[in-house]
Amino acid sequence: MRTLRPVFLPLALIALVMLSACGFHLRNALTLPPNLGPVDIVSSDPYSRLARSVERALAAAGAEIADSDATDVATLNIQSERWAALPASLDAQGRAQEYTLRYAVVFSMRDADGRDIVPQQAIELSRDYLAPPADSIGADSERELLSREMEREMTASIIRRIDAVFRNPQLRSAE
Repeated sequence: MRTLRPVFLPLALIALVMLSACGFHLRNALTLPPNLGPVDIVSSDPYSRLARSVERALAAAGAEIADSDATDVATLNIQSERWAALPASLDAQGRAQEYTLRYAVVFSMRDADGRDIVPQQAIELSRDYLAPPADSIGADSERELLSREMEREMTASIIRRIDAVFRNPQLRSAE
């Protein structure tokens, strides 16, 4: 054990110097303006898991989440969420073997005065998965896991888009 320590420290320092030399740096936290005020997340689906996930992510980033009866709040509007599973390949009997799972979301954000902060935009994610006809139980569980992963990715994408607009005001729509 003692012979590894003198070798480990220089190697760790070399790795640290190499990482900093390649431009690697930790991403900054979400930037929200201090005058934004409370944020209300509105979804076309009242039971949307994505809306709850975005709400948790905004709260973790320091945003104040508006109460249900609050007025004069900024609004993140998730206008639509669409899921689709399209066959990507077929077997010799014409049965689907592989699917492409697609998830599309349209959202926008307005401040308390009704001005667009984040203009309406769409994000679409897609993933392929195998679904052999003989193993329908495994395919269903794989699809469920994949859909949860895509919801996490969609949350992160929405947060990144909001952050990009606040970091670069020229990305905002014309007022």
